[in-house]
Amino acid sequence: MSRRTLVLGGARSGKSAHAEGLLPADDDVTYVATGRRDPDDPEWTARIDAHIARRPYTWRTVEATRELADVVRAARGPTLVDDVATWLTGVMDAAGAWAGAGLDLVRREGAFLVEAVAATEARIVLVSAEVGLGVVPPTRSGRLFRDELGALNAALAQRCDEVLLLVAGIPLRLR
Repeated sequence: MSRRTLVLGGARSGKSAHAEGLLPADDDVTYVATGRRDPDDPEWTARIDAHIARRPYTWRTVEATRELADVVRAARGPTLVDDVATWLTGVMDAAGAWAGAGLDLVRREGAFLVEAVAATEARIVLVSAEVGLGVVPPTRSGRLFRDELGALNAALAQRCDEVLLLVAGIPLRLR
């Protein structure tokens, strides 16, 4: 069994459900949720609730935003992070990076995450969006996000023993 797995996929590709299936339902799994609740967005809340309902009741949920690297580094048992793209969005928000400023902080936080993944002894499964398969985003912020997430995914993939790409619900083993 791989110790570090990166599960990539597009929107609604089945990447989260597949990643959840990589860990035993009856094990003491820590599910690290990176999505922040927004009381003004009922659709987002419904998506979060659907993810919660799908998880085994034995799994413990930890919400992590900027401290994700610390949570990964401290992990002692099986850990699932869902997802890196949502986490990066929050880091970019906090750094004010959407216009291009604050990228040093964003990249430093990404490097801390990559180092934590490399250092942890725990079984870890990371979920992230694959953004390099579509058209070039029409906005500067969209292109910036695509570039930053693409670079972070590549760095994480280098540290993972196993890398999977979900396409239409079908996992393809890249490594």
